[in-house]
Amino acid sequence: MTNEYAGEIFAELLDVMAQLRGVNGCPWDKEQSHKSLKTFLLEESHELLDALDEGNTQKICEELGDLLHQIIFHCQIAAESGAFTAADVVRNLKEKMVRRHPHVFSGKALPDSQTVLKQWAEIKATEKQGEAPKSALGNLPRSMPALARAQTITERASQVGFDWADVTPVWLKVEEELMELKTACSSGDKQSTAEELGDLLFSLVNLSRFLGIQSEHALAEATERFSKRFRYIETRLRELGTGPAASSLEVMDALWNEAKEFERHKKVGT
Repeated sequence: MTNEYAGEIFAELLDVMAQLRGVNGCPWDKEQSHKSLKTFLLEESHELLDALDEGNTQKICEELGDLLHQIIFHCQIAAESGAFTAADVVRNLKEKMVRRHPHVFSGKALPDSQTVLKQWAEIKATEKQGEAPKSALGNLPRSMPALARAQTITERASQVGFDWADVTPVWLKVEEELMELKTACSSGDKQSTAEELGDLLFSLVNLSRFLGIQSEHALAEATERFSKRFRYIETRLRELGTGPAASSLEVMDALWNEAKEFERHKKVGT
């Protein structure tokens, strides 16, 4: 499909959205506002993330369409009030992409992705000149998943030079925070314990960045492994005519190890 044809289809899509919000449109669509759509935007984003994890291209295509639906919904609502239009959104995005990639569009080649990220941060800072001074960390929404937000913040701090040269002191920081958490737990101070636990989690997120691992994804995978193993325990206990509540920890722990062994054999088999 050519870009020209894609543009035509997009224009038709905008017309469909305008009709849904029009006089003879859909009652539900006409009732919606920027605020009422927030839940759906979040839901569609998570469904797309699941599709990406599954690697199902057909599902990814479908979920991208659902997310685009939310975007044009917001564009139509804004256009009705005269705030902005879909054309404004697309134009601003195109200009920003070109402006922030001079190494592509202005023939100023860069050697690697790290140099690109540093240039990106510098360009963003230039764009904000004349405005009130803002942090290099940006203004990440507090509603972001905590691990993902923490990792992005450490990445941005690193881009402006606030970082260790290698992973060794990062490991030391993790060990330091663990000791401080143990001390806080011994004191019985809940507030202090919560703060030290947060510091430990943050240091682990920073470690994951150094290791080239997305902490949000790593925890999601660990949670999924736990869920699968626990469901295995429940299945095996049902076969034995019982359940978790009526079983000892020793029995369930043995089944947990059995589930792990089953996973290993399954990996070897694949």
